[in-house]
Amino acid sequence: MPIKLPSTLPAYAVLSREGVMVLAEDAADRQDIRPLRIALLNLMPKKIQTENQFARLIGATPLQIELSLIRMTEHQTRNTAAEHMEEFYRPFADVVASGEKFDGLIITGAPIEHLPFQDVTYWQELEQVFAWTQTHVHSTFGVCWGGMAMINHFHGVQKHLLDHKAFGCFRHTVTAPASPYLRGFSDDIVVPVSRWTEMKQSEIDARPALHTLITSAESGPCLVEDPAHRALYVFNHFEYDSGTLKQEYDRDVAEGTPINVPCNYYPHDDPANAPQNRWRSHAHLLYGNWINEIYQTTKYDLNEIGT
Repeated sequence: MPIKLPSTLPAYAVLSREGVMVLAEDAADRQDIRPLRIALLNLMPKKIQTENQFARLIGATPLQIELSLIRMTEHQTRNTAAEHMEEFYRPFADVVASGEKFDGLIITGAPIEHLPFQDVTYWQELEQVFAWTQTHVHSTFGVCWGGMAMINHFHGVQKHLLDHKAFGCFRHTVTAPASPYLRGFSDDIVVPVSRWTEMKQSEIDARPALHTLITSAESGPCLVEDPAHRALYVFNHFEYDSGTLKQEYDRDVAEGTPINVPCNYYPHDDPANAPQNRWRSHAHLLYGNWINEIYQTTKYDLNEIGT
């Protein structure tokens, strides 16, 4: 089954060229099936790139997905055209006012990890989002800073600044191989990491309600399940394209920002070489397993979600 997208959304053309099954809204409306409603709260500055990354992953499952794009109500992006935001995004306040519910919600990262949570301009509204998920979303996936913010809100786990950026492709160990979210995973995997902060495994372990599913001896906890809040928190970037770390590295070099070469990313750690993607299959597995779990457990009647 395909992912349902507006035919004018850039991701529609990108995914079509890649062979991902996409379905225009008018064609989807003719199918006698309830699609899973997945929302993306996009906090990243490069909105279109992030849309493509997540739509690619959730659109690869055998279920029909209806993707909705949400933004913070008052925050204005400087990196994406206002016309794009106006056409495809709805402010969170409008979503709340509509009373609609979703089978799943992805909350992305944001390049503000150096700030204390309470100093983020939209923090109060984001806390409203977290509370709203408990009554209007069946399953929530917090990614990188989004996951750190959620685990802090619900459990008080703090993020800690690093003395150097965790940057590159790090080896990770699956610690809960029986988890339905990790079906098909290898015992040892590679995951892209790009952050100046970390969550400490010892502090997560001190919360019995949290279950670590994937961790790394080098970069710390990666994927944490929070069953009571029907949430997953991932602190790294399964969704990254092959060239995303390269784009970040080239940007920092061009701006004169001190940055280490992303480790285990370029062959022989030489930026002159083309990077290799060694995480794509596990990215599809993770998000495909998440979608499958939603499908198996969500209510057929959307109105019953959160009851």
